[in-house]
This record gives sequence, structure tokens and C-alpha cells, in this order.
Amino acid sequence: MQRAEKTTVPAGGVTRARGRPKAWHDKTEQNTIKALDRALVILQRLGDLEEATLTELAADLDQSPATLYRVLTTLQFHDFATFDETRQVWSVGAGAFLTGAKFLRGTSLVERARPFLRRLMEATGETANLGVAKGHDVLFLSQAETDHAIRAFFPPGTLSPMHASGIGKALLAQRSEAQIKRMVSARLVERFTEHTLTTAEALIADAEVTRGRGYALDGEEKNIGMRCIAAPVFDVFGEAIAGLSISGPVARITDDRIDEIGAQVRHEAAALTAALGGAAQG
Repeated sequence: MQRAEKTTVPAGGVTRARGRPKAWHDKTEQNTIKALDRALVILQRLGDLEEATLTELAADLDQSPATLYRVLTTLQFHDFATFDETRQVWSVGAGAFLTGAKFLRGTSLVERARPFLRRLMEATGETANLGVAKGHDVLFLSQAETDHAIRAFFPPGTLSPMHASGIGKALLAQRSEAQIKRMVSARLVERFTEHTLTTAEALIADAEVTRGRGYALDGEEKNIGMRCIAAPVFDVFGEAIAGLSISGPVARITDDRIDEIGAQVRHEAAALTAALGGAAQG
């Protein structure tokens, strides 16, 4: 039999669970930690902006750059913020995901996706992935690995450029031309291989092809010898909130298997969409 939590009854007769301070229901300023409150506000705003220079963030929050810098470097130490030396911009770090993943384990997306990832991996023989957009990157949340010795590996928390990943291209295909152009102008669109698409025109054309066939193809655009096929997952509002993909070597994901695997990925993404109560636009 489960034992009820012991409580104490103070003189006033109000029952209070053990371990809670007297001021449990008091949310006034005197019972908040100002430095922590400031850090959380900064982290949340940085997430809203996706990325920002120190000057931009200081102006946005109307805070001293010196104070803001101390908070950001503290967040960076714990990997809750990351700094791009080349572009001099700050963004939310993977540590925020790792902490959030403890929450995500109990949410519908990751939990609901598990059987679909497993089924997709078993049907194709390749590693299946679940990812979401994080700024101009894809953040991988979960994976069902194949037993093949040579395989793709994207552990939870891995970031991959949106323009050079299957899931990223599947999500880009659900965006407008203007949004794709803004992404290209806002970040360094790196050329990883001779196959990488690096211009807005090329990505817009690829997005149109992706929408027409229902799946995206990363054909050695990030790594030579590796292919990725992905399809979007939609929420109840018809918005693409995630993507499912399979990744593997060109030697196994051959040209004659692309359409077959694409149909399987598209099917599982649609099934996950339905399980989440979602529906694709149109």
C-alpha cells in the first residue's frame, strides 16, 4: 500500500506538505532569486530571437551589455548558451535541450514517435530519426539505430544545418519562399560537399520538388557517401512541427530504392501526424 505523504498542521490549522516553505504560495519579489530570474528571462528571449549579438540582445532587453555578458558566459559554461566566434552571435545551447529532454520524455511527440521510428528502421533496415527545427538547424530528439556496422548516428541533442539535412529540407519545404530567403541571408550557408545547395534559388526549387513527391532527399549534401530521406510531421493546426527520416550509406540506399523508401518514410510521418491529432495543410 502506498503511504500518503506526511503533512504538518500549524497552529492556524492550514495543512502544508512536508518540504515546502511557509512562503510556498508567496510569489512576491522577496521570494525570487533576482539573478536567476534575470538569467531565465535572457535565456527565454534568446530562444525567441533564435540568435543575436550581445548588442542586439542588450538593446532588446534594455539591459547593460556588461551584465548581460556575465549572464551569457555563465549560461555558456553550463552549455545553455553557445557563442559563434565567426558571426559574433549568441544562441541557445544544447544543454537547454538535454535538460528539456527530461521533460520531453514525458511529452507526446518523443513518446509517440518511438514505435514509428522502430517500424521505419525495421522496414528500411536503416537508422530512423526524429528531429525538430531549432533556428536554422535541425535538433535531433530521438533515434532507432540499425544493426549495420556502417550507419548514421545522430544522438539526441545533435544539431545539423537545415539546408543540408533530410529533415531540415522536409521542414523548409513547408515554408514560404520569403522565409527560405531570410534563412539564407541570416546565416552562413556552408557548402559541405559538391552536392550541397547553398543559394535561396536552389533551395526554393528543391522545396517545390519535395512538396510534389512528399519527401525530402539529402543526397550526399552533408557527407559524401551518405543519404537521408525525410518527411514532415504536422500538428493539429497543419504546421510542420517535426520530421522523420532514415539515414544510411549510398551503397545501401541506392537510386532504385529512393522512391520505395521515400514512400515508407512518408507513410510513417503521416501515421505519426495522425497519432498526434494533426493534419497536413491542404
